[in-house]
Amino acid sequence: MSRIGKMPIAIPAGVTVEIAENNKVTVKGPKGTLERVLPAEMDIKVEAGHVIVSRPNDLKRMKSLHGLTRTLINNMVVGVLKGYEKVLEINGVGYRGAKTGKKLVLNLGYSHQVEMVDPEGIETVMDGQNKIIVKGIDKEKVGQFAAEIRDKRRPEPYKGKGIKYAEETIRRKVGKTGKK
Repeated sequence: MSRIGKMPIAIPAGVTVEIAENNKVTVKGPKGTLERVLPAEMDIKVEAGHVIVSRPNDLKRMKSLHGLTRTLINNMVVGVLKGYEKVLEINGVGYRGAKTGKKLVLNLGYSHQVEMVDPEGIETVMDGQNKIIVKGIDKEKVGQFAAEIRDKRRPEPYKGKGIKYAEETIRRKVGKTGKK
Protein backbone atom coordinates (compact mmCIF):
# COMPACT_ATOMS: atom_id res chain seq x y z
CA MET A 1 0.00 0.00 0.00
CA SER A 2 1.27 3.47 -0.86
CA ARG A 3 2.23 5.23 2.36
CA ILE A 4 1.44 8.64 0.93
CA GLY A 5 -1.59 7.53 -1.07
CA LYS A 6 -3.46 5.97 1.86
CA MET A 7 -3.24 9.07 4.09
CA PRO A 8 -6.52 11.04 4.13
CA ILE A 9 -6.45 14.73 3.19
CA ALA A 10 -8.12 16.91 5.83
CA ILE A 11 -10.34 19.62 4.34
CA PRO A 12 -9.83 22.81 6.41
CA ALA A 13 -12.61 25.28 7.17
CA GLY A 14 -13.35 27.60 4.24
CA VAL A 15 -12.27 25.05 1.62
CA THR A 16 -14.67 22.97 -0.48
CA VAL A 17 -13.72 19.96 -2.60
CA GLU A 18 -16.02 18.69 -5.36
CA ILE A 19 -15.47 15.61 -7.50
CA ALA A 20 -17.30 15.46 -10.85
CA GLU A 21 -17.37 12.64 -13.42
CA ASN A 22 -14.03 11.52 -14.95
CA ASN A 23 -12.34 12.54 -11.64
CA LYS A 24 -12.52 16.28 -12.33
CA VAL A 25 -11.61 17.75 -8.94
CA THR A 26 -12.55 21.36 -8.11
CA VAL A 27 -11.11 22.92 -4.95
CA LYS A 28 -12.44 26.32 -3.80
CA GLY A 29 -10.90 28.36 -1.01
CA PRO A 30 -10.24 31.88 0.23
CA LYS A 31 -7.42 32.50 -2.31
CA GLY A 32 -9.26 31.18 -5.38
CA THR A 33 -10.39 28.08 -7.28
CA LEU A 34 -8.32 25.27 -8.82
CA GLU A 35 -9.54 22.58 -11.20
CA ARG A 36 -7.75 19.48 -12.37
CA VAL A 37 -8.66 16.25 -14.16
CA LEU A 38 -6.97 13.37 -12.33
CA PRO A 39 -6.42 9.78 -13.56
CA ALA A 40 -9.83 8.14 -14.11
CA GLU A 41 -8.66 4.80 -12.63
CA MET A 42 -8.31 6.25 -9.11
CA ASP A 43 -11.30 6.22 -6.74
CA ILE A 44 -11.63 9.62 -5.02
CA LYS A 45 -14.24 10.15 -2.29
CA VAL A 46 -15.10 12.97 0.14
CA GLU A 47 -16.06 11.49 3.51
CA ALA A 48 -16.56 13.34 6.82
CA GLY A 49 -14.32 16.31 6.06
CA HIS A 50 -11.56 14.22 4.46
CA VAL A 51 -10.63 13.29 0.88
CA ILE A 52 -9.73 9.62 0.50
CA VAL A 53 -7.93 8.24 -2.56
CA SER A 54 -7.92 4.49 -3.20
CA ARG A 55 -6.67 2.35 -6.07
CA PRO A 56 -8.50 -0.49 -7.81
CA ASN A 57 -5.62 -3.02 -7.92
CA ASP A 58 -1.91 -3.45 -7.23
CA LEU A 59 -0.50 -3.03 -10.74
CA LYS A 60 2.70 -0.97 -10.89
CA ARG A 61 0.96 1.87 -12.76
CA MET A 62 -1.85 2.03 -10.17
CA LYS A 63 0.65 2.10 -7.29
CA SER A 64 2.52 5.03 -8.82
CA LEU A 65 -0.69 6.93 -9.65
CA HIS A 66 -2.04 6.42 -6.09
CA GLY A 67 0.52 8.60 -4.31
CA LEU A 68 0.63 11.11 -7.18
CA THR A 69 -3.14 11.65 -7.17
CA ARG A 70 -3.23 12.17 -3.40
CA THR A 71 -0.32 14.65 -3.53
CA LEU A 72 -1.88 16.63 -6.39
CA ILE A 73 -5.15 17.03 -4.46
CA ASN A 74 -3.25 17.99 -1.29
CA ASN A 75 -1.26 20.63 -3.23
CA MET A 76 -4.54 22.09 -4.53
CA VAL A 77 -6.01 22.28 -0.99
CA VAL A 78 -2.87 23.95 0.42
CA GLY A 79 -2.72 26.31 -2.59
CA VAL A 80 -6.25 27.71 -2.21
CA LEU A 81 -5.79 28.01 1.56
CA LYS A 82 -2.25 29.46 1.92
CA GLY A 83 -0.78 29.78 -1.59
CA TYR A 84 2.76 29.03 -2.71
CA GLU A 85 5.79 31.22 -3.18
CA LYS A 86 9.35 30.83 -4.44
CA VAL A 87 12.12 33.32 -3.69
CA LEU A 88 14.88 33.97 -6.23
CA GLU A 89 18.05 36.02 -5.68
CA ILE A 90 19.98 37.94 -8.32
CA ASN A 91 23.75 37.95 -7.70
CA GLY A 92 26.34 39.84 -9.74
CA VAL A 93 27.67 43.34 -10.31
CA GLY A 94 25.12 45.39 -12.26
CA TYR A 95 22.54 42.57 -12.21
CA ARG A 96 19.17 43.84 -11.05
CA GLY A 97 15.46 43.51 -11.55
CA ALA A 98 12.51 45.92 -11.64
CA LYS A 99 8.75 45.54 -11.85
CA THR A 100 6.62 47.68 -14.19
CA GLY A 101 2.95 46.71 -14.14
CA LYS A 102 2.74 43.00 -15.01
CA LYS A 103 6.25 43.01 -16.53
CA LEU A 104 9.41 41.89 -14.79
CA VAL A 105 12.41 43.70 -16.31
CA LEU A 106 15.81 42.08 -15.63
CA ASN A 107 19.29 43.47 -16.32
CA LEU A 108 21.50 40.38 -16.42
CA GLY A 109 24.66 41.49 -18.18
CA TYR A 110 23.28 40.99 -21.69
CA SER A 111 23.25 43.77 -24.30
CA HIS A 112 19.47 43.99 -23.83
CA GLN A 113 17.01 43.93 -20.95
CA VAL A 114 15.11 40.69 -20.39
CA GLU A 115 11.35 41.28 -20.05
CA MET A 116 9.00 38.64 -18.66
CA VAL A 117 5.21 39.02 -18.37
CA ASP A 118 3.49 37.41 -15.35
CA PRO A 119 1.39 34.45 -16.52
CA GLU A 120 -2.27 34.03 -15.56
CA GLY A 121 -2.65 33.36 -11.82
CA ILE A 122 1.00 34.17 -10.99
CA GLU A 123 2.27 37.35 -9.37
CA THR A 124 5.90 38.45 -9.09
CA VAL A 125 7.03 40.92 -6.43
CA MET A 126 10.42 42.63 -6.24
CA ASP A 127 11.91 42.88 -2.75
CA GLY A 128 14.63 45.48 -3.31
CA GLN A 129 16.53 45.12 -6.61
CA ASN A 130 17.97 41.66 -6.02
CA LYS A 131 15.10 39.54 -4.69
CA ILE A 132 12.19 38.21 -6.77
CA ILE A 133 9.21 36.55 -5.05
CA VAL A 134 6.95 34.44 -7.29
CA LYS A 135 3.50 33.91 -5.72
CA GLY A 136 0.42 31.93 -6.75
CA ILE A 137 -2.07 29.25 -5.74
CA ASP A 138 -0.96 26.59 -8.26
CA LYS A 139 2.29 24.95 -7.05
CA GLU A 140 3.14 23.66 -10.52
CA LYS A 141 2.80 27.08 -12.22
CA VAL A 142 4.76 28.87 -9.47
CA GLY A 143 7.64 26.40 -9.76
CA GLN A 144 7.59 26.51 -13.56
CA PHE A 145 7.69 30.32 -13.79
CA ALA A 146 10.43 30.50 -11.13
CA ALA A 147 12.46 28.00 -13.19
CA GLU A 148 11.91 30.09 -16.36
CA ILE A 149 13.18 33.22 -14.58
CA ARG A 150 16.23 31.28 -13.30
CA ASP A 151 16.95 30.00 -16.83
CA LYS A 152 17.48 33.58 -18.08
CA ARG A 153 20.88 33.56 -16.31
CA ARG A 154 21.77 30.45 -14.34
CA PRO A 155 24.32 30.80 -11.54
CA GLU A 156 27.85 30.00 -12.67
CA PRO A 157 30.27 28.08 -10.42
CA TYR A 158 33.29 30.45 -10.47
CA LYS A 159 31.95 33.80 -9.23
CA GLY A 160 28.39 32.74 -8.34
CA LYS A 161 26.82 35.31 -10.67
CA GLY A 162 23.30 34.73 -11.92
CA ILE A 163 19.80 34.03 -10.61
CA LYS A 164 19.46 31.35 -7.96
CA TYR A 165 16.78 30.09 -5.60
CA ALA A 166 17.07 31.53 -2.08
CA GLU A 167 17.56 28.07 -0.51
CA GLU A 168 19.95 26.87 -3.25
CA THR A 169 23.67 26.55 -2.61
CA ILE A 170 26.02 26.89 -5.56
CA ARG A 171 28.97 24.53 -5.68
CA ARG A 172 31.94 26.81 -6.23
CA LYS A 173 34.98 25.90 -8.29
CA VAL A 174 38.52 27.17 -7.95
CA GLY A 175 39.65 29.28 -10.91
CA LYS A 176 42.88 28.97 -12.90
CA THR A 177 46.22 29.67 -11.26
CA GLY A 178 49.11 31.49 -12.99
CA LYS A 179 52.38 29.98 -14.26
CA LYS A 180 55.20 29.30 -11.82
